[in-house]
Amino acid sequence: MGAEIVTIGETMVLLYGEDTTAPLRFGERLKLDFAGADSNFAIAMSRLGYRSAWISRLGDEPLGDLVLNAIAREGVDVSQVIRDPTRNTGLYLKHHNATGVTRIQYYRRGSAASNLQPDDLSPDHFRDARLVHLNGMTFALSESCASTMRRAVELALDSGAMISLDLNLRLQLWSIESAREALGPVIQKTTAIFGTEEEFLDYFGVPDIDEALGAAVALGPRIAAAKMGPDGAVALVEGLRFAHGGYTAPAVVDVVGAGDAFDAGFLASHLRGLSPYECLRRANLCGACAVATPGDFQGYPTLDEMERLLESWQERGRAGD
Repeated sequence: MGAEIVTIGETMVLLYGEDTTAPLRFGERLKLDFAGADSNFAIAMSRLGYRSAWISRLGDEPLGDLVLNAIAREGVDVSQVIRDPTRNTGLYLKHHNATGVTRIQYYRRGSAASNLQPDDLSPDHFRDARLVHLNGMTFALSESCASTMRRAVELALDSGAMISLDLNLRLQLWSIESAREALGPVIQKTTAIFGTEEEFLDYFGVPDIDEALGAAVALGPRIAAAKMGPDGAVALVEGLRFAHGGYTAPAVVDVVGAGDAFDAGFLASHLRGLSPYECLRRANLCGACAVATPGDFQGYPTLDEMERLLESWQERGRAGD
């Protein structure tokens, strides 16, 4: 049996300080980890009981070994990852400024994954896919990455798979105009679109989240869900509005990676046939689990853990009601 869930995109080595509150300039020991939206999503879906695959390129060096082996240990199929002896695995720093706000510094230019090619994708690897999950940032990395993502859309449609997209705009990488030009044709072919409230407002150029969600589904998706941080999330599904106020995590250590967990919690539940409101509840719970650990994916729950925590964690109620 092939993968049910397919993701494509860059994963980088992550460095962050052992003291998650101190600015790096004071000098401290760094922890070595890895993270990427697409591998995060694949890991989250694997933990929630789905056969997941992640497709990418990594440098043929020890950092690439670290990334590949760690993702494989999570039960994710990495058989289609290409090792590039001429390019390095991307790297980034996660640190905090004096006020405790998380900052990201990328060292990814010319990375192995930025050289993804359409021919890296094999139709056979999409044959059993139920869901192909894409993220907007990958389109911004290079023209070859954008072409690869368009090829992934074609292969998903050929296999009858559902397509989901997280806007993941990353406007430090490209302009909003470039994002609209690249993502517009893709959104028309997706079933579900995700993003933060800010991303939806930026992309659709409107001041109100309900207006933005309406603009999103008008393009074709049946599901549009906006992540609103501590305020939970709101979704428009088949023309109906759903909202949930989120969960109170035991601690908020780091918020990076929570959005990928949210997407997985929602889509894993949707594939199981749960109602839109229950999908939103589980999405918010998975996001809350993610923020309780310093790494991106370490806090992601298994299916059993998710169902158990639904009963024990405090809900904030329905957002916007």
